Amino acid sequence: MRSWISIVALPCVAILLAALVSVDTPAASQSAAPAVTFHKNVLPVLQKNCQSCHRPGQIGPFSMLTYKETRPWARAIKQAVVTRAMPPWFADPRYGHFNNDRSLKQADIDLIAAWVDAGAPEGNPADAPAPIAWPEGGWQIKPDVAFDLPPYPVPAKGIVEWERIAFPAPFKEDTWVASVEILPGVPAVVHHLCFGFQKHRETTPYGVYQWMDVPRDENGNMLKVDGTTTGPRSGIVLSRKAGSTEVTRRTGSPDFFHEGTNEFCYLPGLPYEDYRPVNAGMFVPAGSDMIVSLHYTTTGLAVVDRSRIGFTVTKTPPKKKFLPQDGAEGENPPVARQQANASLAIPPFADNHPGPRAEIAFLKDVELVWFRPHAHVRGKTVRYTLIHPDGREETVLYVPNYNFNWQLTYRTSIPIRKGSKMRVQFTYDNSTKNKYNPDPGAWVRYGGQSWEEMGTPNMGFLVNQDEDVTNAIIER
Repeated sequence: MRSWISIVALPCVAILLAALVSVDTPAASQSAAPAVTFHKNVLPVLQKNCQSCHRPGQIGPFSMLTYKETRPWARAIKQAVVTRAMPPWFADPRYGHFNNDRSLKQADIDLIAAWVDAGAPEGNPADAPAPIAWPEGGWQIKPDVAFDLPPYPVPAKGIVEWERIAFPAPFKEDTWVASVEILPGVPAVVHHLCFGFQKHRETTPYGVYQWMDVPRDENGNMLKVDGTTTGPRSGIVLSRKAGSTEVTRRTGSPDFFHEGTNEFCYLPGLPYEDYRPVNAGMFVPAGSDMIVSLHYTTTGLAVVDRSRIGFTVTKTPPKKKFLPQDGAEGENPPVARQQANASLAIPPFADNHPGPRAEIAFLKDVELVWFRPHAHVRGKTVRYTLIHPDGREETVLYVPNYNFNWQLTYRTSIPIRKGSKMRVQFTYDNSTKNKYNPDPGAWVRYGGQSWEEMGTPNMGFLVNQDEDVTNAIIER
């Protein structure tokens, strides 16, 4: 019986083996999916999207230049990219088109997740792309001209008001500025650092900080001169020479006649402005002054900030010129804005409070090339709605989750016709759901400190060289 079973079973076994071979052969001929490794797959993504911040001297808390530096953070990196917390980008993709969109493609997110899930293998260093030759000194754009601001001692505690200081522009002749990068010395204390250019006036003092005396209550909130809450600053000007601790007081207004100093800014998360890719620049006549607006925030540790400004420049006029939203020298602006910002008052625990709406009228044809919405820690959303001359409305930027720690510029290219309007609406979250909220139970009113609020709809414009800008700004 055993022999019969063996003899009968042999053909069946042979058939089964043949079947198995026939099934397995195609699979065996297919090469297994290549392993995802750091050097071959992940590093190119990091170079393109992450290393500008994640390298020594930059805002990122750790470096991603090498495998050794990156590997300990693998799981945190996966979490950040899968949730789209990093790279930071807050524009709703349903609206507008932005040429500096920092958000990762889904394929890159999947690749990083697969690498981490596989144990974050290093792979062969020979597969790595060539390292990026980042500029020395912490710059992202190698400057043609660098300007060092005076060392600024920031106290450990207290309130530092907004200050302005003037310097001769660091150019000896007529110059076109093509890019600007502001490099904060101690980013943790620099709330903002902005500047603009203006013609020199004999009454403009160089190297002197000037600021207004701001009456405040015991909680640090701005008061009117008569003691009521939230109002204009008093008429007392304070001054201090750079390098000195002696402060003088006088009545009146600051010596700097032109308030428009936000053409170029450092804000948390905002690295630089670069007009080279669009063949544009800002014209700075020889003999101009540079008016710098500074605001420092104390952190409990006394430090000395040494911020720098880097410029790329050209003597050849570019095709287009940058036009400040308040006009060159504060004259003939391209837009007129109405916004009752000083009336802002956010109730305690309000989680979606609308601020005063900005209504902006376009006084001539321009190319809108960036948005830079600015609010403070209770900022929640901002929406820019373009109203065309025919009445058609179009949302051109919506930020559903404004983040004070990442105040980005959203670069675009939108031709706008004279007669168009822009409606800008900020909302605020003063509730316990806002993890950055220092006091949900407080009324929050307009002011320059981080615990106060504002909603500024900054925009940048380009015009052709031969275009002239007319009309005046209207502000309320």
